[in-house]
Amino acid sequence: DDDSSLLSLGLALVTLSPILLMVSYASLAVQTREYVIIVMWAWAGQFACEAFSWLMKQAVKEHRSSALQLQALSGVGNGYGFPSSHSQYMGYFATFLICHLYFQHQFGTTGYTFLDFAWRLVVYSAIVILYFTCSNLRRYALGYHNAHQILWGFDIGVLFAIILFVVSQILPQRQPSTIFGKFEMFLLVNPVSTWLQIRDGWDVWTDGGREHEWLQ
Repeated sequence: DDDSSLLSLGLALVTLSPILLMVSYASLAVQTREYVIIVMWAWAGQFACEAFSWLMKQAVKEHRSSALQLQALSGVGNGYGFPSSHSQYMGYFATFLICHLYFQHQFGTTGYTFLDFAWRLVVYSAIVILYFTCSNLRRYALGYHNAHQILWGFDIGVLFAIILFVVSQILPQRQPSTIFGKFEMFLLVNPVSTWLQIRDGWDVWTDGGREHEWLQ
């Protein structure tokens, strides 16, 4: 890699994006108090996904693709490689975000159905390209993981995100009388959540209440 290359710099920043995303999660959770963000990040989301990745690594104990080479470079890359926790992180984040945008968020309309559809497709494609193609190809190129470690990590993250989104968002909204709906209500309506002012804005407004707050 050329350290002076802008492309290398850009790919390096994308590779380090989990650190930036954790800061963004925390900032959004504190600023918005939105239930979906807190679930996506803390209660059963990103942290649980990372914990599952760690357990998988300890159970499988598969080394990285070039462990000896990486260990020679100042100890970089120590630890097991299956599944790639980085790919799992990205797969989870991208999938949960796309599910949220598709099922809950209402994009502004241009008045033309085709243009609206095309814009949504661009947004979804950009998320996939940025957080899978660029980031994970960078990990593969550097030898941190082999292809199947990356693909398995990504697939596990995708599956984890889909299951969590269905359980925490789809089922409570469409079947509020089920255990999933009652559990969400318990999480939202209790003294601690009330004191912290946690809310589920997307259950009321298609934009999470942003326009309502702006008009006020």
